Amino acid sequence: MEKETKLLSVKLDLVFKLIFGDQRNMDIMASFLKSVLDIPEEEYDRITVVDPYVKADYIGDKYGIVDIKVHTKNGEVVHTEIQVEPIPEMHQRSLYYQSKMVTEQLGSGGNYPLIKKVVSIIITGYRLPQLAGSGRYHHQFRYRTGDGIEFTDLVEVNTLELPKLPRKTDNTELWNWMWFMETSDEGELEMLATKSPELKKAVGVLKELSADERTRMMAEDREKFRRDMASREDGARQEGREEGREEGVQIRRTEKDTVRP
Repeated sequence: MEKETKLLSVKLDLVFKLIFGDQRNMDIMASFLKSVLDIPEEEYDRITVVDPYVKADYIGDKYGIVDIKVHTKNGEVVHTEIQVEPIPEMHQRSLYYQSKMVTEQLGSGGNYPLIKKVVSIIITGYRLPQLAGSGRYHHQFRYRTGDGIEFTDLVEVNTLELPKLPRKTDNTELWNWMWFMETSDEGELEMLATKSPELKKAVGVLKELSADERTRMMAEDREKFRRDMASREDGARQEGREEGREEGVQIRRTEKDTVRP
């Protein structure tokens, strides 16, 4: 009897890229983007995967890698990334990436009116501290005043927090796509596959990737590397805290000895 293949997690960055970032799967990506964004329908007539690297301006500048970066029909930039582990500086990091994708549009002597809209979609496997007071899993941020007057629509950030996703559907296409990323239950995935042709194709691609030995090895190696890096960072932070406590104790001892008559 043939052993049943366990499905890979869509939350693994490699798997996520292979499903949503393959040019052959742009119908899948378009369906997902439509469920998140307010971009006009005709913009999805042609979306193209572009270089995922955020270009550096000079040697020594930081390079950033986003999971999937696409251009819409009109040239608008949409980048989507998924983060499973908490990143304390996530909002600063996202601001940096987005700023780079605005400035890289203008070469030497470029005109500001040429700047196209840049949209970020950040999917997290954890709750964002900045949004602790909200139970909604989708937030959209733009440059607006407190009373809703918009300064510009050229930049936009969308956050999607998987831990806040209700287990019961809210009857939206966005919930379907988020649950596709979250669930590992084959029965639930089969149910999602009945919701739309794009979801059916996405489930099929996930099964194909899961059955491919090379893809499984690559995904498992990347996941092991991610866990090792997270463990090292946790160890470094713990070591820093212990050194800080020891330094504080030493300072207090020194101060005590200084004031002693």
